[in-house]
Amino acid sequence: MAFVVFRRWRLFTDAAFKTTNVGQTYLVHKSYSTSGETESTSTGGNFCAGYDLKELANHTAALKLEQDVTKSPGPMGPSRLQLSKPLIAAVSGYAVAGGLELALLADLRVVEESAIMGVFCRRFGVPLIDGGTVRLPRLIGLSRALDLILTGRPVGAQEALAFGLANRVVPDEQGLQVALELAEQISSFPQLCLRGDRASAIYSSYDAPSFSKAMQYEFDHGVPVVQSEAVAGAARFSSGAGRGGKFS
Repeated sequence: MAFVVFRRWRLFTDAAFKTTNVGQTYLVHKSYSTSGETESTSTGGNFCAGYDLKELANHTAALKLEQDVTKSPGPMGPSRLQLSKPLIAAVSGYAVAGGLELALLADLRVVEESAIMGVFCRRFGVPLIDGGTVRLPRLIGLSRALDLILTGRPVGAQEALAFGLANRVVPDEQGLQVALELAEQISSFPQLCLRGDRASAIYSSYDAPSFSKAMQYEFDHGVPVVQSEAVAGAARFSSGAGRGGKFS
């Protein structure tokens, strides 16, 4: 497995946002803390607690941030990336404020039972500028998103699962392992089809100006996959593979 490390920018001096490249899927797992101290553990710890508020408190000059959101980095580093591969977040401990925004970047979130998510920065006047107000309503709906954005309240794993904010809830210390297994499963599927369907879903949710445009995008990008992957897949099914809904 290869590790890709995105150093945090300016306000996040010595931490790293780490992804593991598992076949055709990215996995993100990391710890930050608002005290400025960072744990880089694969299990336990905190996923990310956002801005280093102690450093921000002493930052009197104007922040030097990239103003063009089509360019990276975002304030939290990778928050503006548009990845071609699926991204899975293994969330333990706190994923709050900017850390929640990083978790929202992922396609899927595997959340440990004791994990806490929330817009904790609400208490201190720190805005969401890494996609939180954009991605959260799309993922869980405007009403629930506003509940979290306006109150800043903590959300436990089970409530996050009910909201659709978490995709899996697992026992503590097992988040990374379950996320790795999920990444391996996703990586085993025909990738042109998988990535094409993923891209179409994202386009329809964020970029499509109309229903008909979204449908056209899906059709135009799906039809070429029929010949490149679906015919071979149908042949495998005809020979007995996958019968009865089996995935192995």
